[in-house]
Amino acid sequence: MPEGDTVWQTARRLDVLVGQTLTASDFRIPSLATADLAGRTVLESASRGKHLLLRLEDQMTLHTHLKMEGRWDVQPVGTRWHRPEHEARVVLRTARTEAIGFSVLVDLVATPAEHSLVGHLGPDLLGTDWDPDEAERRLRSLPHVPVGQALLDQRNLAGIGNVYRAELCFLAGVDPRTPVSEVTNLPRIVTLAHQLLDHHRDRHSRITTGDKRPGRRTWVYGRKGPCLRCGTRIATGELGPEGQERALWWCPSCQPPRAATTS
Repeated sequence: MPEGDTVWQTARRLDVLVGQTLTASDFRIPSLATADLAGRTVLESASRGKHLLLRLEDQMTLHTHLKMEGRWDVQPVGTRWHRPEHEARVVLRTARTEAIGFSVLVDLVATPAEHSLVGHLGPDLLGTDWDPDEAERRLRSLPHVPVGQALLDQRNLAGIGNVYRAELCFLAGVDPRTPVSEVTNLPRIVTLAHQLLDHHRDRHSRITTGDKRPGRRTWVYGRKGPCLRCGTRIATGELGPEGQERALWWCPSCQPPRAATTS
């Protein structure tokens, strides 16, 4: 599941294109079917929360979003693709490198207009603009929203997905259904969010428990058995705005209802 660290890693993988000139581009979506980026040099690859921005000369930006199943593969020209051709949405080629965006959302905008696509995002947990005070302020502006729901809202802080939402609430000892106004250790949660993503940004597996053994890598996310800390059976449910609910995991003992104790 792509979260902020996965997207950051993807941007680093696309760094290989920086300084290279595109010899061809192939957009496989109707709205961009006639777009042609050939002849433009790639200037920068950047991530913004869960968004990717590939900046080109002549002030053009290719914006992509991985959604749930998207991926960018970067490989030498002529290498066999690792996913079906019908899943490709955009292909970029240089003299020696080919980058294929599979199952991604794609937009092409003028670089000065990037804000129209990412300007709504809160502070980026892995960005140079990271501002914990601003992230906390945005969360507190939603006092009646469950904290687990507020953490997934990219307008508050950008980069948290369902894995980190579950693990953050556990590590902070907070029931994810607790309204933001009743969470007394919100600064702790914001700090933990940054620490978790920063720790994992160069790692290809998420291990929040420190235990690499299968089935013991996360405290609550995806777990059905007993809590690794106290032995209480992990609870499951759903949380989110109507029609946008996401799966939820928490420990009823370590994360008591309407309680927020510092872990």
